[in-house]
Amino acid sequence: MEHLLKVAMVQVAPVWLDKKGTIKKIEATLKEAAHEGAELVVFGEAFLPGYPFWLAYTEGAAWDLKVNKELHAHYIRNSVQIEAGDLDSICNLAKNHNMAVYLGTMERAQDRGGHSLYCSLVYIDGNGNIQSVHRKLQPTYDERLAWAPGDGNGLRVHPLKQFTVGGLNCWENWMPLPRAALYGQGENLHVAVWPGGLHNTKDITRFIARESRSYVISVSSLMRTSDFPKDTPHLDKILEKAPTVLANGGSCIAGPDGEWQVEPVVDQEGLIYYTLDVNWVYEERQNFDPVGHYSRPDVTRLSVNRERQSTVNFKD
Repeated sequence: MEHLLKVAMVQVAPVWLDKKGTIKKIEATLKEAAHEGAELVVFGEAFLPGYPFWLAYTEGAAWDLKVNKELHAHYIRNSVQIEAGDLDSICNLAKNHNMAVYLGTMERAQDRGGHSLYCSLVYIDGNGNIQSVHRKLQPTYDERLAWAPGDGNGLRVHPLKQFTVGGLNCWENWMPLPRAALYGQGENLHVAVWPGGLHNTKDITRFIARESRSYVISVSSLMRTSDFPKDTPHLDKILEKAPTVLANGGSCIAGPDGEWQVEPVVDQEGLIYYTLDVNWVYEERQNFDPVGHYSRPDVTRLSVNRERQSTVNFKD
């Protein structure tokens, strides 16, 4: 039935800072989700190959600190080069199972030289095609020590059965103008990806759902010190100050009325499934539609630059 959509929220830990290991885990997860009939599978922010948790525990802002330089180099080597085909096996699985995927990645963007990292949310459709790569507009606080700011190119929505799906990374979901950019394109299923933590998802998920009268899926990873691979560079230094649990999950779903459909799931690893019905969106838009009948574009409107930014433009 085209008005129903079965989604899978992936609340697991990556093979932290290990690109090849995490890709294998993603492949196994997609096969599991396909077996359960999932039509949209969502992974957390920066899942491939993981969030830079060390920054908070290794004097991340210190100049010329060898620990941070070596960890950063390791992070770059294990980040995603889309142009080199790093996501090809994931795209093939999406195609084979006619399943859409939102995947949080650390991207080594070739159009920006290939040495800086962008927190990118990649959308792969059921034909296995990458339809958008949204680079996080503004890294949050200590993330700015590892990630570069993105651009508006990925502020796009996508048709998925009778839904229109869009997504944002972490605290971008608190930015009203990027949200409005997605609403204005007809978004009625909003995907919010997070590195993990109930403190992130418990308020904003229901707020966006009520503001937009859409479904909102918040997906978080898990991370415990026991999830750190033993061969992680400077692991002993990271463990000196790191808490046992760095990300406790909190994945959840709010309906178009802003109420919980799946309450936040904490400290539980696995896939969380739920089936959405687009008819409920239409019912809730009857009394409020933020970019339709309850808007005044003659008074206020948003201008969005979706040009992909690059330092160099060649004319050969």
